Amino acid sequence: MFSTAVQCLFVAVLVVAVPVMSYSTARKPEVRTLPRRALYVSATVSQWILVAIAIAVGLASRMHLRNLGFRGAAFLPSLDWALGLTLASVAGLLLVILLERRGWWPPESELVYLLLPETLEEKVWCVLLVAPTAGLCEEFLYRGFLLAVITGWTHSAWWGLVISSAAFGLAHTYQGFNGMARAALLGALLALPVVRLGTIYPSMASHFLIDAVALVWLGPKLLARQGRQSPT
Repeated sequence: MFSTAVQCLFVAVLVVAVPVMSYSTARKPEVRTLPRRALYVSATVSQWILVAIAIAVGLASRMHLRNLGFRGAAFLPSLDWALGLTLASVAGLLLVILLERRGWWPPESELVYLLLPETLEEKVWCVLLVAPTAGLCEEFLYRGFLLAVITGWTHSAWWGLVISSAAFGLAHTYQGFNGMARAALLGALLALPVVRLGTIYPSMASHFLIDAVALVWLGPKLLARQGRQSPT
C-alpha cells in the first residue's frame, strides 16, 4: 500500500507537476534574458533532481533496476534499434525544417530558438551536458520509471507506452503544441525498444544522439535557413 502511494505521488509529479512548471516557466519574461549556459545548467540540475527523487521512490517501493529497463540485451539488436531510431528521428526533423522553410508548418516557439546554441562554446555545452542529461535522465524517468509503473498498473505495455509518451509530450509544453506533439511521438518511438527488448540502453543512446544532432546541427541550420537570430 505504501509503495503504491509513493509511486502515485511521483507519477502525479511527472504527469501533472512537470508540465505545469514547464508552462509557467515559459511564461516568465526573465527567462528570455538569461544566457543560454544558465538555461542549460538549470535544465540539467532540474532533471537530475527528478532522477534522484525517482531513485528514492524506486527504493521505497522496492522496484528492481531490471524492471526499469536496466538489463542486458544482445548487442546487434540494441545497436540496430539505437541507430534506426536516430536516423528516423533526424529524418523527421529534417522534414519539419523543410516544411517550415516553405511555410507549410507552423514556426517553432520563441523558447525553442532561445535554447539553440550559436557559439562553439554553447555547442560544446550541448554535447557534453544537455544531450547526455536528456539521454540519461529523461529516458530513466519516462521510458524507465513511468513506463514500468503504468505497465504494472494496467497490465499492458502498450498502455504504458501511450501514457508515458503523452506525459513526455506534456513535459515539453514550453515548446508549444508543435514541440509537445513532436516530443510525444519521439517518446513513443523511444519506448519501442524498451517494450520489445526489455532494455532502456538503446533508447538512452538514441536520445543522446538525436538531441546532440538537433541542437548542434539541425537547430542552427533552421535558424540560418529562416534568416533568424535567436535571442541572447
